[in-house]
Amino acid sequence: MEAGDAVRQVFGMALRQLRTEAGLSLRALGQATHYDYSRISRVERGEHLIDAQYVPALDAALGTGGLLALLHSLNPDAETVRATGRLTLPTVGLHVDDGDSVTLQLQTPDGRTVRVSLSRRDLGKLLAGGALRAVVPAGVADVDAAERVSKVLRAPRRVDPQVLDYFHTLLEQHFTADKMLGSRQLLGPVLAQIQVLDELRRHTRPGTTEPTLRLLAQYAEFAGWLHQDAGDTAAAMRWSDRASEWAHAVGDYQMVAYMLIRKSNIALADADPVGVVDLAAAARKVPGPVSPKLHALAAQQEARGWALCRDADTFQDRLSLAAELLRAHPDDVNEDAPVYLHHYNLATLEEQSASGYRACGQAEIAVAILERQIAATQTHLHRDTGHQLAKLANAVLATAEPEPERAAALGLRCVATARDTGSARISAELHTLDRILTHRWPTLPAAVELHEALASA
Repeated sequence: MEAGDAVRQVFGMALRQLRTEAGLSLRALGQATHYDYSRISRVERGEHLIDAQYVPALDAALGTGGLLALLHSLNPDAETVRATGRLTLPTVGLHVDDGDSVTLQLQTPDGRTVRVSLSRRDLGKLLAGGALRAVVPAGVADVDAAERVSKVLRAPRRVDPQVLDYFHTLLEQHFTADKMLGSRQLLGPVLAQIQVLDELRRHTRPGTTEPTLRLLAQYAEFAGWLHQDAGDTAAAMRWSDRASEWAHAVGDYQMVAYMLIRKSNIALADADPVGVVDLAAAARKVPGPVSPKLHALAAQQEARGWALCRDADTFQDRLSLAAELLRAHPDDVNEDAPVYLHHYNLATLEEQSASGYRACGQAEIAVAILERQIAATQTHLHRDTGHQLAKLANAVLATAEPEPERAAALGLRCVATARDTGSARISAELHTLDRILTHRWPTLPAAVELHEALASA
């Protein structure tokens, strides 16, 4: 079952329950909403998802307070999701009854509760379809986990460690999925999961929130990254500030230092070399037990800032320091460290250095690095591959003997990836590529094709 199918099923069941509770026949609801009652019947059976323009009339006729509009917004093709990646979510409870029955409790914005009954098997199909990742708390993928999280939300005095373990696992999965899907598909679920975790934090006893706050800091950091990849650096900084606040609250100084590096990375996206260097250098001065890998990452980030300043010597010096630390401490990171640090290694350092070499006038080195990295990257990691290809295209044009045909061909391979993932980093590289090609080789057929592809993307 696909995500769109799951939305149709849940929407239809909720509509039937609401209509029954209101004491309206299909004909009466059709007359009240000026909509064909036979199509309403199809909607209730999950065969068809009503067009968004008719949903407000249904909400008004049934007095739902907007619940149907919220459920409709979970449709993966919904305009609001495509545009922002954000969802306004209904509050949901879940009860697994004796036997095979499961009850979803959907709370309308005005406080009314709508109960929808279905079998465990049907709920499992809906969860597998993906749409309920934002309806059932935390995007759980199986019925037992859904029930466990729902119970905690109903009585959140003490957080079940299994629930936090579940969220940790989800975050790891999001890290991997981001490399394939990009921010467009992940922002909604991640923000929904932060909402659930913060609700747990608000209702637990004071003095017992440290595990939840540590996890919230990591989720907020990831939300900041997703916003950055989507091109919204202001939102990225806001979420990074929130992650820093939560990390400070529990004395997680490694996370505090890491967030300075993340802010340095946001400054890089804003082309602020002074901010890049100063924030990364500050990360290496944070007191407390900090992984050598984090110091390596800070040195790498400093290098990228110096590359923006065209200071090739300091760029190389900072890169060398990062490489020395990674070679000496390849696995020196504790289990509570940010997810990224667990995956950070010499290969990542090399890939991240390519743009710096290009900025310092050593594009041939950048080309060689990116060609190696692309060959080593798994083909299903679409977002990462697209970004590397786009960077390679610009590096090819920056060499002493540019190859505009090759660069344009590489760029064309990335256009669909930029559109599908919503990655502003890929789009920025492509628009830089297009600008150079249009200026230097305006009549080149491949350059014209790339320009037209970007214009229609």
